[in-house]
Amino acid sequence: MEILILIGITVLVLLVIAVLYWRSSAKKGELPAYMREAEDGRISRELLKKVKQIEIATRNIVNEVFSGEYHSVFKGRGMEFAEVREYQPGDDVRTIDWNVSARMGHPFVKVFEEERELTVMLLVDVSSSGNFGTGERFKREIAAELSAVLAFSAIKNNDKVGLIIFSDKIEKFIPPRKGKKHVLRVIREILFYKPMEATTDLSVALEYLSRVIKRRSIVFLISDFLSQNYEKSLQVANKKHDIIALSITDPREISLPDAGLIDLEDAETGQTLLIDTGSAEVRSEFYQQAERIHSERDNFFKSIGVDHITILTDRSYVEPITRFFRMRARRLAV
Repeated sequence: MEILILIGITVLVLLVIAVLYWRSSAKKGELPAYMREAEDGRISRELLKKVKQIEIATRNIVNEVFSGEYHSVFKGRGMEFAEVREYQPGDDVRTIDWNVSARMGHPFVKVFEEERELTVMLLVDVSSSGNFGTGERFKREIAAELSAVLAFSAIKNNDKVGLIIFSDKIEKFIPPRKGKKHVLRVIREILFYKPMEATTDLSVALEYLSRVIKRRSIVFLISDFLSQNYEKSLQVANKKHDIIALSITDPREISLPDAGLIDLEDAETGQTLLIDTGSAEVRSEFYQQAERIHSERDNFFKSIGVDHITILTDRSYVEPITRFFRMRARRLAV
């Protein structure tokens, strides 16, 4: 019993640092071919094929599912002058252009339209915990697909898209630009980039965002949020930008199977632990602590007004993103 209690305490401590990972899932030999080649510094045919697959899949999702949703949810920075036209019954008299009306001899009004162009920033966590997944795809692959969906939605509405790749440091910054070619580069970088560091520091990314992006932007923070002490930085950044958190979680980060003795490894620190998953007490404690951590995170997001989308690796991300768009649309309509 003392051993079980010790194991339980150790699991709790490691969960606070970072959720434990199946060591076997993190072996280099089990990574997709294009990810192994990315580690070798080569852009291969496999990688280009993967980028094309993501482009086709996400473009269809954008066209068929999110058509109009993005535009209705993310508004422009305000109204800008478009033209003048003759006054019509029902027009607001406050919009009358008196100078033009005097020259033309009858009333004209100013017409304004929404200034649509926005900047969308993707903040993508590429720490080692992203190279994990017990389903068909690793978390990093899902992060790339999510980024593609959001980026294609943005450029379809003539918005700019930028990228910040981070671990516990800023790994790469791609300034906001428009166009399909630019979006394909963003996807390629997320999939291909070889991180210099293994661990995560969300605060570094959020503080860098505030320094380099001066104008208010839509910010999608894509991570598994296995990081500590980022709360203040997120709160400060959210006052300047509209931040949406997308947390990517694998089912095995929430509950352990009954698989007997297994060797667990923290993908970011390399710390290992032999644990008896045959113990119902150990499995229960693991689940309860994981749930507590997720609940505290979700409550914090809610308390500072950060919208949060939970993405599970064993399910489609289309439904939670669609639900988010609809929720936002309802909120804006009130």
